[in-house]
Amino acid sequence: MNQKTLLYRSDASRFIAFPFSKPDGRDAKTKFSRWSKVSSESSSSPTNDPDFSALPFDILTKIAAPFNFPNLLAASLEEAIALYQKAAALGDAAGQCNLGISYLNTQPLNHKEAVKWLHQASVGGHVRAQYQLALCLHQGLGVEQNLQEAVKWYLKAAEGGYVRAMYNASLCYTFGEGLSHSRRQARKWMKRAADRGHGKAQFEHGLALFSEGELLKAIVYLELATRSGETAATHVKNAILQQLSATSRDLALRLTDNWRALPSSR
Repeated sequence: MNQKTLLYRSDASRFIAFPFSKPDGRDAKTKFSRWSKVSSESSSSPTNDPDFSALPFDILTKIAAPFNFPNLLAASLEEAIALYQKAAALGDAAGQCNLGISYLNTQPLNHKEAVKWLHQASVGGHVRAQYQLALCLHQGLGVEQNLQEAVKWYLKAAEGGYVRAMYNASLCYTFGEGLSHSRRQARKWMKRAADRGHGKAQFEHGLALFSEGELLKAIVYLELATRSGETAATHVKNAILQQLSATSRDLALRLTDNWRALPSSR
């Protein structure tokens, strides 16, 4: 993507990461990324009895958050980790993934143990684990930084339908991180992420369409980005709207209203 065409940058960070901090309390600083909170999702499968080991760590954290007493909150998370450990030991990929993410969020942090379980889940085909493992490799957390390996896992997760991995894969192709720069591949993965509801990707893809003169399509993606919270997209969208007829503006908004995200594993 040719950055010279970008009139505004996204207010949010580029490479997406999970919510944890380094032991010294300072945010990790990297070339293209800052930490942002990962949204929660459940990877549980139907069973006769409730299987809390399949609930993601961030879901259990939210459940435990209302507790007023720190010891009670810590005990609840400790029980969750114990469930994850049992599931992980049985080879359950969801349990392995959730256990790995738990080690990235609990105190004390245990990055090496996190990478161990994320890798096992990734080999087992768990797309969220593949994405989280790629982030660890990208940032050098619990393992030596390896951009080539990071890209490999980003792409595996992206091919498995994980939207955040699609977006990060696009950025890697854009900046030549861990592989050769490829504008075509960057555009492909950015569009796939945008079509599956990724707000930052919708903003970036809208800018690319605008730079190519595809004003109507650009408006649709920029409006979608605006609705998902990308405030910088509003400025570009409004500038483009001034160049369109009233009929074209109405059409663009109707297309946006009728837009539906493609299926994904988030």
